[in-house]
Amino acid sequence: MNVQAVKVIYKYEMLRAWETLLQSFASPVISTALYFVVFGSAIGERIAQIDGVPYGSFIVPGLMMLALLTQSIANASFGIFFPKFTGTIYEVMSAPVSFLEILLGYVGAAATKSLIIGLIILATAGFFVPLEIAHPVWMAAFLLLTCVSFSLFGFIIGLWADDFEKLQLIPLLVITPLVFLGGSFYSVNMLPPIWQTVTLFNPVVYLISGFRWSFFEVSDVSVGVSLAMVLAFLVVCLLVVGWMFRTGYRLRQ
Repeated sequence: MNVQAVKVIYKYEMLRAWETLLQSFASPVISTALYFVVFGSAIGERIAQIDGVPYGSFIVPGLMMLALLTQSIANASFGIFFPKFTGTIYEVMSAPVSFLEILLGYVGAAATKSLIIGLIILATAGFFVPLEIAHPVWMAAFLLLTCVSFSLFGFIIGLWADDFEKLQLIPLLVITPLVFLGGSFYSVNMLPPIWQTVTLFNPVVYLISGFRWSFFEVSDVSVGVSLAMVLAFLVVCLLVVGWMFRTGYRLRQ
């Protein structure tokens, strides 16, 4: 394992984040604060509680997941796409660095940035609503697994995309709708029975449900099922990335 190579890629990606501080960290936090103002205040006055949890507090895990998923994908996809776009990726590939070390550097940096954003949003939420985390270890586990798995997914998108339009296609048209329809701002149990069944085919439901359980011990599905779904998605992403590296998909063209 070339630890030095991993550190170089990791530090470079983190340095790029610090140079664009407002875009990387301030923008997601400001957006989340606006969600609290609109949903927490305006709608929260009409919906007092859901499953015994004040509405303002209830939406915190969903808002965090919305930010984590979008930022993890954006950070990782742009991190690997930009070297492809500029042609500098060939310098990295010609260096004595394995595909695993490249993956650790780029995905590790993307997951770290998303983790920082998630913690900042959590701290910001404390200024708007009272928060108590019932299971902090489980919360940290879901937080870390989500950051890593969706950074891997973003890495896949960055390898697949050959222009900036494709880079934004899946996050905007697939991930964001799935998050909004995955129980971010409501409980799945509030839906009609048929739509509850349909919603269970949305993988994001399991992420949000497990994460919300770690806060309030309230969930739409079993926490064990939620954890299994996250781990399964992580394994699938690892297998896809491994196949891309073995075949040189979109890397050796």
